[in-house]
Amino acid sequence: MENKQRSILSVIVLSIITCGIYFFVWMYQTTRNLNEYTNDYRLSPGTVILLTIITCGIYGIYWWYRINDLFIKAQQKVGYKVYNDNKVLFIVLSLFGLNIVNMAILQSDLNLLWRTDTTEPETKDDDWTDY
Repeated sequence: MENKQRSILSVIVLSIITCGIYFFVWMYQTTRNLNEYTNDYRLSPGTVILLTIITCGIYGIYWWYRINDLFIKAQQKVGYKVYNDNKVLFIVLSLFGLNIVNMAILQSDLNLLWRTDTTEPETKDDDWTDY
């Protein structure tokens, strides 16, 4: 299983250095990680990227809203007593072109979530055994 925690500074710097291309990589990985963790596959990572590019970022505003729903489901799974619900903040910042701030906030929250999660990664049962 991959390490889902990412350095907030590296996420920001890579997005700036690559002129926003890394944002789409991060968006894809974040969507995929939360989909797998919550078993909610309504947001397809590839479709999210495609629609965000085709709509010149308008679909990205909707994505910020929906990804926060997945994050809340993940918080419920971990057992948070109080949920971080940043939907309005993400939408407002996105409307002002501050997606990089949204990235930092969400990545910080995700890092805390991944550290808090104590569930063991699922291992696949196979027929091979070591003797």
